[in-house]
Amino acid sequence: MTMDSFSFKRPHLAIAYCDSLAGKGIAHAASGLFLAGPRRVGKSTFLKENLIPEINQRDWISIYVDLWANKNADPGHLVIEAIKRAIATHTPLTTKLTQATKQIKIMGSIVLDFANPGLPDNMSLADALRLLNEITHKPLVLLVDEAQHALTTPDGQNTMFAIKSARDQLNRSDQTSSLMLVLTGSNRDKLTQLVIKKDQPFFGSEITPFPLLGKDYTDAFTEWVNRNLATHNQFTKDSMWTAFKLVGHRPEVLRQIVGRTAISGAAHCFTELLEKDANIWQSRLWEDFENDFNALSLLHQVILTELVNKGRTWSPFSDESLQYYKKVTEQSEITTSTVQAAIQQLRERGFIWQSSRGSYALEDDSFQEWFKLHAMQCPINPLGQ
Repeated sequence: MTMDSFSFKRPHLAIAYCDSLAGKGIAHAASGLFLAGPRRVGKSTFLKENLIPEINQRDWISIYVDLWANKNADPGHLVIEAIKRAIATHTPLTTKLTQATKQIKIMGSIVLDFANPGLPDNMSLADALRLLNEITHKPLVLLVDEAQHALTTPDGQNTMFAIKSARDQLNRSDQTSSLMLVLTGSNRDKLTQLVIKKDQPFFGSEITPFPLLGKDYTDAFTEWVNRNLATHNQFTKDSMWTAFKLVGHRPEVLRQIVGRTAISGAAHCFTELLEKDANIWQSRLWEDFENDFNALSLLHQVILTELVNKGRTWSPFSDESLQYYKKVTEQSEITTSTVQAAIQQLRERGFIWQSSRGSYALEDDSFQEWFKLHAMQCPINPLGQ
């Protein structure tokens, strides 16, 4: 059965967010909308299929960039190239040089080179956004998906400050903002790094939890699925909702489970298989976490335990932390260098995320869910400090 044709729209949420960006209503996000939600719950799909269409409907210019689209590229460069592409799209043809040059000449003196990354020496990121605003005569909305990834490099960090500066420069009037910002993150702790500290670009802004898809989504999906099945092979809305909750409100995972269940041909027990399959998926995820954790050295396990328990307050190289590592591992030779090497190994294995300024968070929020549910089964007792 083909699942790609199903689409679920959330127009009211998109309208509310756009009103908030424009400074209307109770929820005011004129300084920026920061949306945090777990991986694979539909944030990017919502941006592309709901929020950007609403932005375009209002005759605003959308600039979308996914910082996870190319993890090998510097996040700062990805943002700049997205802005350059928007300028190329909206620049009048009469101002463009020949296509073969891969350059655009604007206002007589500024040349944007699309064969090479970056902006000209005489153009800042704020200048580029201001130029796009002047070319289009329309408000701009910059959407940065997985924005926390910008904090992993100095250039990415500087780009966030440049975006904040551009917002302040372009929004000096009391009229509709010329530059509106939407930044999403799959880890609230990581995204919070942008707003919680005074030395961060968006200090004082608020993180908004991204609303998970609810039973209205699974009801609509159930109706669509059942239209593609024989009358005696029907899912129930309640079982679909139960399965969706078990997989953490992740639409992609639900579709995979439904597809496997439908192909199985066990028409007489669709509901039972669906709920069982969802439980199996969650069990496998927990099993993967357990295997990965148990394969770590004791020092790695202790470091992860400390990060889970202390979160943003964790100071991995403090005297107190070093003494704790030594006590639990019974390794008196542990030094700051030892811990630095261990953290780097945990980063490479996908356990720990680190900003360019030395802040830490778990790479995957789901690991924290598993850890807290299975803490007493771990080789070390995270609560017995």
